[in-house]
Amino acid sequence: MALQQISFSFDEPTPLVEEPVVAPKKEKKPEPKPEPKPVAKKTARGRMSLKDMEAGVDLIVVPDDEELFQKSYYSMSTVAEMFKVNQSLLRFWENEFDILKPKKNGKGDRLFRPEDVKNLKLIYHLLRERKYTIEGAKDFLKKNKRAEEKFVLIESLKKLKGFLNQLKADL
Repeated sequence: MALQQISFSFDEPTPLVEEPVVAPKKEKKPEPKPEPKPVAKKTARGRMSLKDMEAGVDLIVVPDDEELFQKSYYSMSTVAEMFKVNQSLLRFWENEFDILKPKKNGKGDRLFRPEDVKNLKLIYHLLRERKYTIEGAKDFLKKNKRAEEKFVLIESLKKLKGFLNQLKADL
């Protein structure tokens, strides 16, 4: 194969290679966009905004005791959905708080008993609603052995307040 020498002239442009002729592109018809699925509004990260807290937005959806104790165990994903938190946060709380002892099956999956769910509800209340730090919540649970009883009382008062507010709104 013989090599050709290429010469350049800066005065007048000379094409070295002929450009291939390209057929014009066919325009595609725009496909109809599917309707967006409704998505729950999420905050970027972290805790609930103060506006939501003042508005009384109830994020946790833990069933009443009668319903809760019908099942022996709840999967980690179910419990995470109840509290609207990530599963990694539940694992972190398990490591930090001694009162959480979920059972693990052979694969290592965590299974939460109803008592664990109630303890998680107490921890959630201390950390997210009363804004305790992790260390503060630990100290509170150590010093106040009757903290669970107080929490049950607070929950019943919240239900009563909600009922009375609903009754007032209906008048």
